[in-house]
Amino acid sequence: GFEHVYMPGPSDWTLLLLHGTGGDEHDLVGLGRQLAPAAALLSPRGKVLEGGMPRFFRRLAIGQLDIPDLLVRTDELSAFVSAAAESHGRDPGKIAALGFSNGANIAVSLLLRHPALLGAAALLRPMLPYEPEDSVQLDGTEVLIAAGEGDPYSSPEQTQRLAEVLGTAGAGVSVHVEPRAG
Repeated sequence: GFEHVYMPGPSDWTLLLLHGTGGDEHDLVGLGRQLAPAAALLSPRGKVLEGGMPRFFRRLAIGQLDIPDLLVRTDELSAFVSAAAESHGRDPGKIAALGFSNGANIAVSLLLRHPALLGAAALLRPMLPYEPEDSVQLDGTEVLIAAGEGDPYSSPEQTQRLAEVLGTAGAGVSVHVEPRAG
């Protein structure tokens, strides 16, 4: 399992909160509650430590992801989310991810490897961690990509490629690129 926070909510929706590098299971709870006051909140802590800072998967260097580790960790997170939804009596068809940076990247991997898991996603400062090998079906999945024009880890071209991959898979994709933001 994952160290995590679960907070019930009266809505059918569950908001899966995925922190960035150095964050923990508490980091996005306030934002999650502001964005979806009635949703249940499920916020796991990443299990990988990099310099003592939690992450959801390893990287080999800044901007160079450990893809085999990402794939294993994505499958592990998917199993955790499915089990948590069942144990808390949540609708498995109404899970939305809110991910920041490292958390956004594993949310992208969830969309690509387990497309039925998420009904929606808000990806804050994401990148496309890998090109999908197989065809993915994301029909009916709404995705927001919020990027920074000057993000040192994900160029505007990479943001555009992520939007293309998700859109080609059938997701309804909205992209917001903040000018001059990192």
